[in-house]
Amino acid sequence: MADKQGTVTATRLRNGLQVRLKEVHTAPLISSWIWYRVGSRNERPGSTGISHWVEHMQFKGTPRYPAGLLDRVISRDGGIWNAFTWLDWTAYFETLPSDRVDLALDLEADRMVNSLFEPKEVESERTVIISERQGHENEPTFRLAEEVQAAAYRVNGYHHGVIGDMADLHMISRDDLYTHYRQHYLPSNAVLSVVGDFKTRPMLAKIRKIFGNLPTDKPGAFEARPEPPQLGEKIVHVEGPGETAYLKVAYHAPPASADDFIAMTVLSSVLGGASSFNFFSGGISNKTSRLYRALVDGEVAASVQGGLAATIDPYLYTIHVTVRPDCQPEDALAIIDDEMQKIISRPIEERELEKAIKQARALFAYSSESITNQGFWLGFTEMFSDYTWLDTYLQRLSRVTPDSAWRCARTYLQRSNRVVGIYHPTEKVKHA
Repeated sequence: MADKQGTVTATRLRNGLQVRLKEVHTAPLISSWIWYRVGSRNERPGSTGISHWVEHMQFKGTPRYPAGLLDRVISRDGGIWNAFTWLDWTAYFETLPSDRVDLALDLEADRMVNSLFEPKEVESERTVIISERQGHENEPTFRLAEEVQAAAYRVNGYHHGVIGDMADLHMISRDDLYTHYRQHYLPSNAVLSVVGDFKTRPMLAKIRKIFGNLPTDKPGAFEARPEPPQLGEKIVHVEGPGETAYLKVAYHAPPASADDFIAMTVLSSVLGGASSFNFFSGGISNKTSRLYRALVDGEVAASVQGGLAATIDPYLYTIHVTVRPDCQPEDALAIIDDEMQKIISRPIEERELEKAIKQARALFAYSSESITNQGFWLGFTEMFSDYTWLDTYLQRLSRVTPDSAWRCARTYLQRSNRVVGIYHPTEKVKHA
């Protein structure tokens, strides 16, 4: 096993922990990520939001690392740390000076097995998460997105959002949380991705020492429920406070592991601007996209964004429109219908396709610049494919042709394959 900058070393410990290492010696930093194959997709009615809640509890301490201690230690050492729960996964990371990486590794090995879940902390966090949920409910865009997602999925675990349903947040018990933790926070259900200023052989020896003796248990059984094909367009109307109307259009899209996903990425760039799959990355300007020119330059919308997510199961390509006060959501929908008909009716011209691919490539480059971002990508791709997905992404983008993009558009961008959501504000601005 040669130590070589930029080369990914992939291995698995005897207890099942997958390890991905990549040397990057541009700065004296290391970003260490631990990814668990559990998210809201794994939840059932009665336990929605439990994965997100367990993530919160992981910051409440272990006997070795009491709550609050690590914030002080990591900040003192000039590091950052955080965690995320999403549809398919839960992830934790620390980015620290390279000589402090032992702290990150030891912390994650410890809280993989020793988190306390003290009853008082559980109840305190219940209040926090319910308050978080209530805050989201005050946001029209959250309410609209939740209703669209629920309408798009009635069988698959993507039916509900990460934060969970309010009824479940009131009912989930301490034992429920601890059982979920013990079933999923296991080496055999995790990927450790480490990127930065280290040598591979010593780092792997360190990881074996810290993680190698953890339990060899297998995660709780889970079988995804495939969503049946949608049999026609669904339209959802949501009313609520505010002065702004919103439109969300969501088309069922291919999973990240499918060949069509790459062509769909290019279509996303053409229609609404390049999609970022990195949770840290900002976007790039979408002012040259078809929907921006039609809706914003056409003075029907204040803004428009398109988004495609990289997921295990087929998910959604979404278009979100903030409607101008003097226009109606239906006006924006008519324009979207017209643009979709154009992209379905004939192939994209080569010049426009090349520009869309260039934008997608640029966004990927921007989202891969930092050590933390590279650590993200190395583990993230393992959640729906493997790290080779990352290595071949740019090549596959360049292989998209007008014909392959056209076939993808005709397959996925049909009315019968979408959910339309309209948010109607109950307070209207009075114009002079």
